[in-house]
Amino acid sequence: MNRKPWHGILVATALPWKDDDTPDLDAYATHIGWLAANGCDGATPNGSLGEYQVLSDSQRDDVVRAAVAVAPDGFVVMPGIAAYGAKQARRHAEVAAEAGCPAVMLLPPNSYRARPVDVIEHYRIVAEVGVPIVAYNNPFDTKVDLVPPLLAQLYHEGLIVAVKEFSGDVRRFYELRELVPDLDVLAGSDDVVLELALTGSPGWIAGYPNVFPASCVELFTAARARDLDKALPLYSALHSLLRWDSKTEFVQAIKLSMDLNPDAINGGRCQPPRGPLSEIDAASIREATEKALAAGLR
Repeated sequence: MNRKPWHGILVATALPWKDDDTPDLDAYATHIGWLAANGCDGATPNGSLGEYQVLSDSQRDDVVRAAVAVAPDGFVVMPGIAAYGAKQARRHAEVAAEAGCPAVMLLPPNSYRARPVDVIEHYRIVAEVGVPIVAYNNPFDTKVDLVPPLLAQLYHEGLIVAVKEFSGDVRRFYELRELVPDLDVLAGSDDVVLELALTGSPGWIAGYPNVFPASCVELFTAARARDLDKALPLYSALHSLLRWDSKTEFVQAIKLSMDLNPDAINGGRCQPPRGPLSEIDAASIREATEKALAAGLR
């Protein structure tokens, strides 16, 4: 593999559920195979889209191992290892390393509004495992903002190799490039992927490729090549869906779109406390998804 494991499109995978509220690992394995067949470079199980918060440790282990077991050569499995405590996150990193995962993705502490010194210690404890860490900046959910100077400190201490940037502020890419030019800044919000790819972002940890993997690969590839004649029409056609990735109901939205795509696995329901979409939101997502399918997106 010539590229770094966290480069390209890594899909933050949605997780299907059985009727008994346990993960449907057979359906999940099928989904991994479908993403790989449609050109995605990898998957990130146990992220927010995978509803990791409601999984037991053993269930999280099983999801990672199921993805690794069916991943074809060159297809990266980079699990999310977020946890309330650094020691718990380190345990998930150890499981990922034992499973052969080449990297992991880690949020800052999310059980309280951590100070910068606490954030650094959090990453320091997990980094002891030795597996490369992609930081995940999601200040909306964690209430901890990995601002550029803090990311630079984490990188210079050797604690992270990249960051999934979910703030939605594309200006941060330029500040980070000035502060720490060797840190890989990955697109983390679907609805700013074009802007970040054009700036040189080498990767996209993505949500809506769960539904339209081939078209999202085409979009990202064209944007990276600065082929706007190809990228802009795709981005425009997808954007009414991509922006759901930044909304509170993103898991429900993506799963509904999966249900509507006959080529995808059934996304199905979410686990509590995520409840059903409102009728208005469901109708909006359904209309946008059906329009995209009619336009030939896949």
